[in-house]
Amino acid sequence: MKTSNYYTGSPDSGGHDSGEHSNHSEGARTEKPALILAIETSCDETSVAIVESGTIIRSNIVSSQVATHQRFGGVVPEVASRKHVESITWIIEEAFEKAGVRPSELSAIAVTEGPGLIGALLVGVVAAKALAYSLDLPLIGVHHIAGHIYANRLVHQLEYPLVSLVVSGGHTELVYVESEGRFRIIGQTRDDAAGEAYDKVARALKLPYPGGPHVDRLAHEAAEALPLPRAWLEPDSYDFSFSGLKSAVLAALNSAAMKGQPLEPQAVAKGFQDSVTDVLVEKSLRAVRAYGAKQLLLAGGVAANRGLRERLAARCAEAEVPLLAPPLGLCTDNAAMIAAAAFLKLERNQFSSLELKAEPMLKLEAWSV
Repeated sequence: MKTSNYYTGSPDSGGHDSGEHSNHSEGARTEKPALILAIETSCDETSVAIVESGTIIRSNIVSSQVATHQRFGGVVPEVASRKHVESITWIIEEAFEKAGVRPSELSAIAVTEGPGLIGALLVGVVAAKALAYSLDLPLIGVHHIAGHIYANRLVHQLEYPLVSLVVSGGHTELVYVESEGRFRIIGQTRDDAAGEAYDKVARALKLPYPGGPHVDRLAHEAAEALPLPRAWLEPDSYDFSFSGLKSAVLAALNSAAMKGQPLEPQAVAKGFQDSVTDVLVEKSLRAVRAYGAKQLLLAGGVAANRGLRERLAARCAEAEVPLLAPPLGLCTDNAAMIAAAAFLKLERNQFSSLELKAEPMLKLEAWSV
């Protein structure tokens, strides 16, 4: 196998390598920068990126399927998988072209192995394995949420220990990162994720899919907020629950309609968003204090929410807690973040076997380096 065209880093004696690329750790060391080609197809974005040394984005091509799924009011898994199949080849070609990189210059191939939609994940995994095999390169399976967290590393210097608030369509979690690549979930949603709640409230307000940006926009237009409950749960809990809040919004809308006094959509949006952000922000700051974190990271698709970013920034400034958040383009699903997380494994020579499978329920802690 070829051993001269990739970065080897410092071998980790506790590494997880059980695949056929295990002999790469014996390869000749080189000063050549590590170039990882990463593929992300976990849901409804097809993305391929080439990232240098885990921090320098050479290309990051994202093809969104939002327009395709809008007419259904949500992501249809079978449709998403088909669109990934149609798009993946030309997106890989465009990533190479934009990066100005030849396949022979790559150091490794990375891909989201989970969590996500099984059919969508399979498209990316099969493409990544084909590239790794044909180019004789190491393969690195990446946890999707680890990617979201390490999207911050593409633009910020991370200091450990840290706490990350992950907020997306399918995930709402507080993750304690004790050291580089070592994850522990200390709080998570018990029902709807924040992004799911946003979409359901948006549907009740007859807003287009995806609903989060529209709810956020209406909230900023509001003169007042509809009073709504906050689900704090147990005093010492870092978990979240948004199902009751969603039900409270629906009940308020139905009650007002029955009385012939419809509520202002802006007030509903602001009341809902204030409730969500209050709980997310206060629990995050409590976790930072309890775990002695040096930084609070914001990650995930809902990290693009203006109301959440503003509220979190204001409270972190008051509490003198350093807040890191990726730019909007790196909040939603993209392959650059997968490459950033994959670099942690590349440095430690922790590679995946070519028997890698898509894992729709992959656990974050199990993926730790």
